[in-house]
Amino acid sequence: MPRSFPGTENAKAPLIPAAAYEHQDAAFAGAFEIVRQAITDRAFPAASVAITHQGQLIALQAFGRFTYETDSPKVIPATIFDLASVSKVVATTTMAMVLYERGLLDLETPIVSVIPEFANGESDRHDVTFHMLLGHSSGLPAYEKLFLRAKTKEDLLAAALATPLTAKPGTRAEYSDIGFIILGVALERIADESIDRFCQREIFGRMGMMQTVFNPPAAWRSSIPPTVDDQTFRGRIIQGEVHDENASVLKGVAGHAGVFSTAQDVATFANVMLVGGKPLVRP
Repeated sequence: MPRSFPGTENAKAPLIPAAAYEHQDAAFAGAFEIVRQAITDRAFPAASVAITHQGQLIALQAFGRFTYETDSPKVIPATIFDLASVSKVVATTTMAMVLYERGLLDLETPIVSVIPEFANGESDRHDVTFHMLLGHSSGLPAYEKLFLRAKTKEDLLAAALATPLTAKPGTRAEYSDIGFIILGVALERIADESIDRFCQREIFGRMGMMQTVFNPPAAWRSSIPPTVDDQTFRGRIIQGEVHDENASVLKGVAGHAGVFSTAQDVATFANVMLVGGKPLVRP
């Protein structure tokens, strides 16, 4: 069974939506059928669904198996998934919110004031702010396969920081993994702590998200479906480690990807935000 992590001992139970899903099969029959049909059509092998409403968890249902094979383990509500880019929300953006709440982060601060090497000799880069990275309007590109040329964490971070802008800062919105890799580095420098340690103590632990973590321990592996048979980069089936290749080179801890969680833990996060942010931030 998944173990708890330090920082979860004082989590307040009321943050967790109260279970009220005894009528879910009738109330969400149509929605559940869409999920089942998608699995039949091989859009994906499995899904876990949680729905909150007015502080209650009114649906918690799992569908499918770890893979398309009929003897593959069934997904259950406690199954842990690689959240991929949802990490940007539950970890990185929330870390920024907490640091802002504590007066440690000014959203209009230029990134170069925290990461001087981001300047890279280009004047436009001095105009990139935390606000722009959070809003995906920094001018950085959406994605780069940095892992193809950077084989260490240090080399990949250097490559991300040197990635050329493709637009003037603030002139275009383009969803950017590169921007959130850099944002993660900047937040770590402000907090003087890695994202995974900060989030485990200050976010996941405080909300009672007991099955949410970067780099899940080996004991969790049997509870995590595989995400890909990666024969081009890592040469193995990826299960229990981050799917994203750039995040993999960053040792599983990055601003853009790396968090693993259950649907119920993500529902707890959503419930906290829906009721105004306590205990993390003010409304």
